[in-house]
Formats: sequence, C-alpha cells, structure tokens
Amino acid sequence: MATVRIVYGSETGNTQSIAEEIARLLEEKGHTVKCESAADADPKDLAEGYDMVLLGTSVWGTDTIDLQSDFETFAEDFSVMGLAGVKCAAFASGDTSFQYFCGGVDYIEEHLQEVQAVLAAEGLKLEGDASSNKAEIAEWTERLAKSL
Repeated sequence: MATVRIVYGSETGNTQSIAEEIARLLEEKGHTVKCESAADADPKDLAEGYDMVLLGTSVWGTDTIDLQSDFETFAEDFSVMGLAGVKCAAFASGDTSFQYFCGGVDYIEEHLQEVQAVLAAEGLKLEGDASSNKAEIAEWTERLAKSL
C-alpha cells in the first residue's frame, strides 16, 4: 500500500474536515496517511518518503486570491518541497459568492506544475465542509486511490 501526506490550511474548519475525510477514506483502502495543518508542517522536503502529497486550503478575497494564513506561509516556496515527479493533487473549500471560488486549487495546481509534480487528479472544489460533500469527496478519493 501507499503512503500519502495531506497538508491543509483551514480558517473555519471546513477544509480541515475535507482533509480528514480524504484521510479516512484512503486509510479504509489500506493506505498510510499523515494528515496535518500547514501550521504544523515543514515544507522542506515535504514529499520525502511519500507516494502522494495532497494540498488543500481555503481562500479569502474578492479582488485577489488570498490564501488561508497558515497555508500562505507554508507555501511560500514550492521548490523546497521536493515534489518533482511526485503524484500530487489539490483540494479546497470555498464560498460561491466569492469571485475566486476555491481559488486555492488553481494556485496550488499552478505551483505544482511549475515544480514538475505529477497531477494525480483534477482539483477538488467544494462549498462548505465534508458533511455536505461526502459523495464528491468519495468519488475524488477513489480516483486518487486508483493512481496510487
């Protein structure tokens, strides 16, 4: 089985609940998962020892994409994460009333491509928390698991 690292930035707990649901589903499939807040994660060599890295964040801002503060600090330099050639994917919670709904996915995917990570799945963009999006999370996680 594979090892997966999930790092998220969550202001209200919505993105955290999504990260934890993804972790639970992957663990049910027999994978080893480390799920942690960006506030607790060290970006240097983030991918070392992992088969897949999943990154998630909420965003704020109407005119620009403002990442969740812990994730913004964590993700200042994707080049130190050691993601080249590593399977990765992005997820986010958001509010459709904002211009950049789940813009964190776009931000993360752009930076993953810059460091030549392998996108394992199209980013997951959800409104609200895990409890109101269980089917979408399960489908997305199933796609990820197939690529492991």
